[in-house]
Amino acid sequence: MATHDNWRKSSYSGEGDGNACVEIAASPTHTAIRDSKAPARATLTFAAPAFSTFLDALKRQAR
Repeated sequence: MATHDNWRKSSYSGEGDGNACVEIAASPTHTAIRDSKAPARATLTFAAPAFSTFLDALKRQAR
């Protein structure tokens, strides 16, 4: 699903401790997540609607 050229990291992820972040790769049907410190390790993949629901729940919790 995901290729190396479509992984992206949060704009909030900077040098130092901010570099400990996750990366995502999205397609029309799925979203993959991996640890930016260990990109060769396991990847979690979710159906796009499930990931969208997850993000919406996180946003509600942050308020």
